[in-house]
Amino acid sequence: MADRRTILAFVAASVLFGGTFVAAKAGLSYFPPLLFVALRFDVAAVALAAFAVATTDREGLIPRTRGDAVGIVATGVLAIGLANALLFVGQQYATSAVGAIVFSLNPILTPVFAAVLLADERLSARGAVGMVLGLVGVALVVDPSLAMLVDGGVGKLFLFAGAVSGALGSVLIRRAESTLSSTVRTAWGLPLGAALSHALSLGAGESPAAIVWTPEAVLALAYVGLFAGAVAYIAYFGLLDRAGAIRANLIFYVVPAVSTLGGWALLGESIAPLAILGFLTIFAGFAVLGSEEVDAAALRRRLATRLPDAVAERADADDRLGLGEEPRGFESD
Repeated sequence: MADRRTILAFVAASVLFGGTFVAAKAGLSYFPPLLFVALRFDVAAVALAAFAVATTDREGLIPRTRGDAVGIVATGVLAIGLANALLFVGQQYATSAVGAIVFSLNPILTPVFAAVLLADERLSARGAVGMVLGLVGVALVVDPSLAMLVDGGVGKLFLFAGAVSGALGSVLIRRAESTLSSTVRTAWGLPLGAALSHALSLGAGESPAAIVWTPEAVLALAYVGLFAGAVAYIAYFGLLDRAGAIRANLIFYVVPAVSTLGGWALLGESIAPLAILGFLTIFAGFAVLGSEEVDAAALRRRLATRLPDAVAERADADDRLGLGEEPRGFESD
């Protein structure tokens, strides 16, 4: 079963990433999309570098192996840089709901890459059922209409490409077997993501003069840079190392639910009965996936082995307390 640290990382990443779609949609009113991503990574890179230096000794900060280099590139270029650049560009042409559901294909794509690139991560039939239930639950929560899905075709292509990049990056990080901690690896990767985003922004002809600096713009940037950036990346990439790519990316099933609940709690948005059914369906999917961690046959064997020992220990305790067999020469009525 998952330990407390893994559960906390899963919850933190899900909640913090859950606000990204709303903050990104709000921030795009003030920032060009690729420049918004680049500035987000600038903020996150500074914050995470300071945290890594403060919490890690010098030896732990230095990349030394080929796996370290591959892990850093996979983190910065694929899992962070391209995935987020494509997400923010796609959000210009699609609603937050569509963005959430398209990005929720990430957990479906991850096992495909894992089957090819990882020897220790395979999706069982039971796991596939859990994955499908989770995706159905996301669809019920988001409740995208046919018109919503048909419109914004270009945006959905960008969003899907972002999901592919994120899934492939997470699998390559696991394959690299880096000796660096997840925090240090991410601290090295973020400047790569920032540099890539700045280059894409310049190539697209975006200009800092187009930014409209308002309190809302600063708030959106602070959220995606610090909370959905540095803090969420510490939680997510740590989860990736502990739980594996397939299970870690299940957070993208929870993200739409978090976004919906956040809109209800903070913005007064209503939650449709269909969304409640979606929450329950996502929970059922996680229950199916979690049941894989319980080996029923092994549990029965363990109980069968321990039961005689438990009986013997109870008999010894009874003897010590004088509760054993009655002395000879006495008969009970």
